[in-house]
Amino acid sequence: MRCACSVRKVRAAPEGSCKVKDREPGADASDAGVSRDGSSRHSAGRSQKGREAAARPVNGHGQGDAAQHKTKTRKRRKRRRGRKVFARDGAQPVAGGGQAETAIPPAALKPNMPPAKPGPAPRPDQAELARRVPTAELPVFAALDLGTNNCRLLVAVPGRPGQFRVIDAFSRIVRLGEGLSASGRLGQPAMDRAVEALKVCSDKLRNRKIRQARLIATEACRTAANGAEFIDRVEREAGLKLEIIDRQTEARLAVSGCGSLVERDTDGVVLFDIGGGSSEIALIDVSRHRSPRLANHIVSWTSLPVGVVSLAERFGGRTVTREIFAAMVEDVATRLRAFDGRDRLSHIVSSPKFHLLGTSGTVTTLAGVHLELDRYDRRRVDGLWMDGSSVDRMVEKVLGWDFQQRVANPCIGADRADLVLAGCAILEAIRAVWPSERLRVADRGLREGILSELMADDGVWRRNWRNGQMR
Repeated sequence: MRCACSVRKVRAAPEGSCKVKDREPGADASDAGVSRDGSSRHSAGRSQKGREAAARPVNGHGQGDAAQHKTKTRKRRKRRRGRKVFARDGAQPVAGGGQAETAIPPAALKPNMPPAKPGPAPRPDQAELARRVPTAELPVFAALDLGTNNCRLLVAVPGRPGQFRVIDAFSRIVRLGEGLSASGRLGQPAMDRAVEALKVCSDKLRNRKIRQARLIATEACRTAANGAEFIDRVEREAGLKLEIIDRQTEARLAVSGCGSLVERDTDGVVLFDIGGGSSEIALIDVSRHRSPRLANHIVSWTSLPVGVVSLAERFGGRTVTREIFAAMVEDVATRLRAFDGRDRLSHIVSSPKFHLLGTSGTVTTLAGVHLELDRYDRRRVDGLWMDGSSVDRMVEKVLGWDFQQRVANPCIGADRADLVLAGCAILEAIRAVWPSERLRVADRGLREGILSELMADDGVWRRNWRNGQMR
C-alpha cells in the first residue's frame, strides 16, 4: 500500500535533520528489540579523540614513552570493561575487544615458505549487515493513530527480521472524544486540539522520504455524527488523509503490534486494548501451531463500545467511590456477558501457559505505580510481568487515592487522573471473565502493528543484504 498521506510539497531531508523528541513518555520507542544510536555515537567520539591524540607531535624528553604507556593502560582498562579497543599502526580490530597482531610483511617470511593465500572472509550475519547500513539508505515507514484520547505517530526503518528502529515519534493527549458520549458529535475545542497535533505530525512526515504510511482514526471518528466532516477538515488544514478503520481491523493491528511479547511456550492469550472510546479484546490460540503473524491465530474477538473517556464521562472520573467503581465494573461485565465467543479459550484458560496481555494506558500506568517509578520509563514497563496479587494491590491503591493524589503520582499525572479508575474498572471486568495469575504489560499497540504489517507486506525483511545494501 502506498503512502496514504496527502502531504503537500513533500521534500526529503538529510538523515538526522528531524531530531527524535517524544512528547509523552513511552512513545519514543517501539517494538521489541528497538535499538538506539547513542552508544555508537559516544564510542565513535571516543575513538576520534584517541586518534587525534595519537597524531599530535610529542615535545620534550620522555613524553613519547609516557604517552605510549598511558595509551596501553587505557586499552587494558577498556578490555577489562569489555569495550572495543580500536587498533592502530596496522593492527586489525577484533570482534569482542582486544587487538590482533600486526600483520607480518611478505619480505619477512622464510624463503621456502610461500605467502599464505587469503581464505574467503567470513560473511557477517544479517543483523551485522543491518547495523552497517546507514539509516539514510533504509526505507522509511510511518504509522499514525488518532484515537479518542491520543494522537500518536511513529516513523521507523526496518532492522533485523521482524524488528524496526524508531527514528522519529510524537504523542499528545488531545481528547478528541471529549463530550462525544453525551452529544454524539465531536466538539469544536476537541477538534481544534487534534488538528494542531496533526499539523505537527504532517511537518514530521514532510521532512522525510516516506516509502509507505498508514494514517488511521478509530472510535471517536467512527461513531461521531460529524466524523467524516472532521476527516475532511484534517485533509484541508493538516494535509493528511486519515483512514477510519473498523473495529475488527483495530483488534488485528493491536495483536500485530504485540506479537513479540507472546513467548514460544505460550498456548493461549487474551489480548486487550483499553482505549478512550472503545476496548478491543482478542482471543489468541497458539496451542497447535504458530505462524509469524500472531493475528492469524485470533479465534474470537470483540470491540466493546466503552473506553476510559466514555466510561468516566458517564460515571464521573474525579470523585470515584467504591460504589461508583463497582457500578463501572458491572457496566463492562454486562457487555462482556453478551460476547458469544468469550469461551473459545476455555480449554486453555486454566493452563499455566495462558496469560493476559494488556496494551493500553491503563495497564502501563498500573505497571509504573507498581514499580514506584519517579518518572515513567517505557524500557522498564514494556514487557513487564505482573502476577494477580500485584494487580489487585495496584487497583486497590489507586482506588484509595483521591483526585489530587492521582494527579501527584508521576505515572498518572493530570492528563490521566480522571481516567485511570475507569480503565481499572474495564480491566477488572476482563480479569473476571478470563482469570489468570499472569498479566504481561505492553507499551505498544496500533502504530507498532501498522509498521509491522507495512514492512512485512513490502518484503523488507525478506530481501538479502549484501555489502551493507538491501536488494
